Amino acid sequence: MDAIISIVGIVGLILFFGVLIGFFDRKNFSPVWLLSAVLFVVLNDFFLTRGYGILPRLLPLSEWNWQGKVLALIVTLLLVALPYIGRRQIGLVLRQKKGSLGAAIPVTVAYIAFFVALAFVFPSENASVETIAFQLTMPGLEEEIFYRGLLLFAFDRAFTGRTRFLGVDWGWGAFFSSAVFGLAHAFGYSDGAFSFEPMIMALTAVPSLLAVWLRLRTGSLVLPILLHNAGNSISYFV
Repeated sequence: MDAIISIVGIVGLILFFGVLIGFFDRKNFSPVWLLSAVLFVVLNDFFLTRGYGILPRLLPLSEWNWQGKVLALIVTLLLVALPYIGRRQIGLVLRQKKGSLGAAIPVTVAYIAFFVALAFVFPSENASVETIAFQLTMPGLEEEIFYRGLLLFAFDRAFTGRTRFLGVDWGWGAFFSSAVFGLAHAFGYSDGAFSFEPMIMALTAVPSLLAVWLRLRTGSLVLPILLHNAGNSISYFV
């Protein structure tokens, strides 16, 4: 029940701020796409948590949520396959925009440096083979395709206004998708009360914005996926 209340809280925040922004910028606002983004968030959370425990756990001895991640990834890919979305629209392509890789180098270095610094501040204990295998694969694949792919796409259509900055066109979608990613890690409900961890929010939302820039500049999710997995696992190797 706590997990359900948590996602209801996140959905409430999305709708409140989304409708508020849409009210002041109606010509660039699509309520249908905002509701679509909310639906995507709910579906992702449902399958990531194995239907809030309804679905049987097929890997009872596993340290990590492989099953939930795989289920959530499959559902995301099914949604991406819908005719009004498509993998090219969300950046699920190998080809990078011409000239973008050179521009991406400083951001890539900054992203890696951020997680190297975290690894020294918060060192990890010795990890099992399963832990390393999980962190090198599932976080980047599932979360980047969902947050920097599908969810960014939906929010960008909910809020179509754009501002050019640092070589890419920013919209509210970049901030909403990053905020939801941060809230998924920093916001929750337990013991009869909501909780929020500002530090965790910052440590997740900031690299999320870097990943959004890479996705928009390169036109592809390849670098965000690779860097996400590197960031998650780098503390095991330094």
